[in-house]
Parts: sequence; structure tokens; C-alpha cells
Amino acid sequence: MSKKKTIIIIAAAVLVSAGAAGGAVWWFMPKPAASADAKDKTAKKEADKPKEGKPSKYVTLDKVIVMLRRDPGAADTHYLSTDLVLATSPKTEKETKENLPLLRSLAVRTLSGYTMSQASAMSVEKFAEELNKSFDANYEHEHQEKPFTEVMIGKLIIE
Repeated sequence: MSKKKTIIIIAAAVLVSAGAAGGAVWWFMPKPAASADAKDKTAKKEADKPKEGKPSKYVTLDKVIVMLRRDPGAADTHYLSTDLVLATSPKTEKETKENLPLLRSLAVRTLSGYTMSQASAMSVEKFAEELNKSFDANYEHEHQEKPFTEVMIGKLIIE
């Protein structure tokens, strides 16, 4: 009888251990995306990354100069000057260069809406974020694929 009890105890211990191991594997497995939108965004980000170790290309948009709006009661005129850098892939570099006049216009429209106090309180990252939002909205409105992945600030001067 004791041999039978020992075998049952060992079998139970093996089953509990196997169940715990299976639960651990399930718990630590990567979870699927929460929604279809998350899957689409992940797929788009992966598509935007350079393939097979090919480096990104960078296209510059130099000397975007705008006059800032005046603060209430201010008499001085202030300017903002920036150089933009657009990250693109080698296959869309030409299209990005062809879009530079449009991008300059959109950048001027976006940046000229700020006052001196607003602009001086913003970080470089915030300017890049606002420009990216503006460019994304325009390409979405025009139902076109954006030929670059992101806009970065190469130089920023506020006077």
C-alpha cells in the first residue's frame, strides 16, 4: 500500500509541476495587440524602419524663417528661424525632396501662429512634435502617403 501511495504522490507532484510550468509559459508569452488600430500602427512603424540594414536618408529643409505674432502690448518684432531634417527611406527620398516647397509652406503656417512668449517656452522636441502633427494632418487630409517618417529640428533660433 505504501508503494501505491508513493506513486500517487509522485504523479500528483509531476502534474502540479507541469501545470505550474505551463502557466508560467502562458503568463510570460507576448500578448497580442489590444486592437486592430494598435496592430496597424505597429505594422506601419515596422514598414517605416529601414530594411536589411539600409540606413535612413535625411533630407534638409533649410532656413524656414517666420515672424512671430506679437504678444499683447508688445511693440517689438520677433522672428523664428529653423532648419528641418526629414528622415526618409532611400526609395522615398526623391518624393520627399519634391515635397519640400509644400513642407516649407506647412512649417511657416504652423510656426507663425506662435507668439514670442509661447515660442520661447517651448522645447525643441515640442516644436518637432507640433510640426509632425501638422504634416501628418495635411497628408491625411490630402489622402496621400507621407514620404518621410519624421521631422526633426536641425537648428532653432528665436530672436
